[in-house]
Amino acid sequence: MVMDGEEEGNGGGGEEIESKESSPRDGSELVQEILNIVESVAQFADYRRTHKKDCFSLAVESEAFMMKFRKINEKLYQALEGVPFDEFGISDEVQEQVEFMGVQLKRAKGRTDTQDIELAMDMMVVLSKNDDRNADSAIIERLAKKLDLHTVEDLKNETIAIRNLVKERGGQGHNAENIQQTIDLLNKFKEIIGMEITDVLDNRSMSKTLEKCASLVIPHEFLCPITLEIMTDPVIIASGQTYERESIQKWFNSNHRTCPKTRETLAHLSVAPNYALRNLILQWCEENKFHLPKKADFASSESSPEHSEEICSLVRYLCSTQLEMQRKAVKKIRILSKENSENRILIAKNGGIAPLVQILSYPDSKIQENSVTALLNLSIDETNKRLIAKEGAIPAIIEVLQNGSREARENSAAALFSLSMLDENKVTVGLSNGIPPLVDLLQNGTARGKKDAATALFNLSLNNSNKARAIDAGIVPPLLQLLKDKNLGMVDEALSILLLLVSHPEGRSEIGQLSFIEILVEFIKEGTPKNKECATSVLLELGSNNSSFILAALQYGVYEHLVEVKTSGTNRAQRKANALLQLMTKTEQI
Repeated sequence: MVMDGEEEGNGGGGEEIESKESSPRDGSELVQEILNIVESVAQFADYRRTHKKDCFSLAVESEAFMMKFRKINEKLYQALEGVPFDEFGISDEVQEQVEFMGVQLKRAKGRTDTQDIELAMDMMVVLSKNDDRNADSAIIERLAKKLDLHTVEDLKNETIAIRNLVKERGGQGHNAENIQQTIDLLNKFKEIIGMEITDVLDNRSMSKTLEKCASLVIPHEFLCPITLEIMTDPVIIASGQTYERESIQKWFNSNHRTCPKTRETLAHLSVAPNYALRNLILQWCEENKFHLPKKADFASSESSPEHSEEICSLVRYLCSTQLEMQRKAVKKIRILSKENSENRILIAKNGGIAPLVQILSYPDSKIQENSVTALLNLSIDETNKRLIAKEGAIPAIIEVLQNGSREARENSAAALFSLSMLDENKVTVGLSNGIPPLVDLLQNGTARGKKDAATALFNLSLNNSNKARAIDAGIVPPLLQLLKDKNLGMVDEALSILLLLVSHPEGRSEIGQLSFIEILVEFIKEGTPKNKECATSVLLELGSNNSSFILAALQYGVYEHLVEVKTSGTNRAQRKANALLQLMTKTEQI
């Protein structure tokens, strides 16, 4: 692994300290070194707080922030590894604690790489513009949590930070694509928590209410924490917080069961009118001659009783003995499940998941296709993911993946990706023999099918047992083919999966062929910045465990290309290239 190569250097540092153990000055120098590192940690924490509002832009544009963390982590690991316990008279109990901390720091080095790959893949999936499917709320929320952008205040600050960034640069300029990606992602996060989508780059869009009365300062407690606009119908929820009725209802309809402000899980989803606050708002408006904005009747935008009855009837028709009636019902449910979260919740509440799973086994190809796609749409909501798995859908979806029509197979792969956002479902898919048909789709599917299979296999391979299953299923040859066929535009996805697999001994054995080393060197030489970063990471992982891979790469002329990456690559690529160059120097000296 990457950290193995680094540990060799760390061990050398430890021996150097031990060789000077007799000198009291060495002990004091070590203490001073640790104190300096602790001060760096404090500065890092302060940097994190003051730059929190910029974390989104940093995630899209660079990895400099994570480099700071890793450097501090590495320095602390080296310092603790060299502590002369006898010289300091440290007790066994304290020594155990120091050694335990060293183990945790060592593990952190391995974890951060996996998290980096996962973050990169999440960004690729969410920002994909070639997919007409609805974005999976679970992956958007996972990304929001990784970037620490899941509260109204976080998103408000990030909006301001992006606007200031564009202003400082005198417009979007050559970074227009990155800026637009940032804005697109920011809007997805806002949509998830029910915030209004506004023009991020337009100052005037920050608050329509305040724009109408710039001279007035509206009391903070009159503003809805979600929309930051004055409330016309304030309601209290189980956490004791008050929100605009329409805003909090949208939050609940998106399958959230937490308070947007406190993030605590709610005991119930009932709301109560906050008459006291409403009276204060009305009194303030009258005194300041301020007219409350007119709100559309939210009840009219909710699912009408007729709509609810329609869904209830459709679920009943799914259980009909008449095939044509089932065909029409499942097709309509597929359409409704794609439209909005309210429909997805209603279909699940009316017991629609169980019959959808049951008809997956029908020999009628159109029913199969529509039912698996409906389940894909329903799985966008996290609660539904659990319900779908509980009804035994995963083996049935895998059956469609193996034997269904082209579109049914593609949507089955996408459904497995969505369901595998939950760790317990990753295990179920692996144990249900779902990986071999995904590998087959990766090898023989259409461009869209390959993309669906790749994202599903990446998610599943985050589970260590599934790595071995994927390797046994023959995942390596189709991944290598994706590297050769650059027209498919899936080089980064393939390299990301390979980077997960090379952390497994069987993966290194299967992947470490001379022809593959040559391909990696080619990407390090002529690939995109992201290609170079991924290829360098994979080669470092291989070389850290087997020096023959390093020697092979040197024969293919990788050294000069790594020197170039070290100076002009992405921040992460520079770090990996530097570690690889150091490893090559050690290998040549042996």
